[in-house]
Amino acid sequence: MPHDPLSRFTLIEPAPAKVNLALAVTGRRADGYHLLDSLVTFTAFGDRIGLLPAEEDRFTLSGPFAGTLAAEGDNLVTRARDRLRNALGGAPAVHIHLEKNLPVASGIGGGSADAAATLRGLLKLWKVGLPHDALDALALGLGADVPMCLASRPLIARGIGEAITPLALPPLAMVLANPLVGVSTPAVFKALASPDNPPLALEGASADWPATIASLRNDLEPPARRFCPQIAEISGSLAAAGAGVVRMSGSGATCFGLYPSQEAAEAAAAALLQRHPRWFFAATTTLGASDGAH
Repeated sequence: MPHDPLSRFTLIEPAPAKVNLALAVTGRRADGYHLLDSLVTFTAFGDRIGLLPAEEDRFTLSGPFAGTLAAEGDNLVTRARDRLRNALGGAPAVHIHLEKNLPVASGIGGGSADAAATLRGLLKLWKVGLPHDALDALALGLGADVPMCLASRPLIARGIGEAITPLALPPLAMVLANPLVGVSTPAVFKALASPDNPPLALEGASADWPATIASLRNDLEPPARRFCPQIAEISGSLAAAGAGVVRMSGSGATCFGLYPSQEAAEAAAAALLQRHPRWFFAATTTLGASDGAH
């Protein structure tokens, strides 16, 4: 049995991937931030944060995508630790280990999920609390996606991502797919045909969530496809492997396919990996309302 690099840590906090099942860009603020209307869920697959009391602060990495982050002196995990400690007026030293299983800068909230998991885990490790509003403000200061990653449950996100409405969305069998090609989020937003688009038509969503999701859209997908032609190829591969719904998440390049069962998703991911060994595929299931972080 392979060794678990987190086995010696006091506390392990999951950092689930964030998937935009649909995303509308509905406007732009004077400060340049875009206004969004997004249907968001989280997956059982993701990064993991390990926490251990220490004599001095340490940050270590493992996992298939650790090398991408290793050269960076500053990252969202250590920033989350420092800002939380400052908000608390001080806290003990800690060894934080990030197991990086998600591709970096891939439209599934990896860095934001890691920061949110760090905040949740440190509050537990240090046995402290922050008022809800203060914690949300701290999270938002780290990034627009961090507040929703704190919740890690199905939700609708509006505004720049900070206006969150929990949603009753059942678990869905899913394959995450990424061609491991970077896509610039600012470039994708800049290439939007229009920053003012209709909101998502979510009112009265039927009990058939796959059909509802299929009827929606991601406004960032058309410009992202121009920068990264592999998005079209990976979407076609997911559909050919039996996905009922295929869409890009966030600003890309990760796409998802919805499957009728976990077994079907696992079979599709295995077949796709054989066909495209240089790409990233992960079969997973989305988290239900009761599975989110608390």
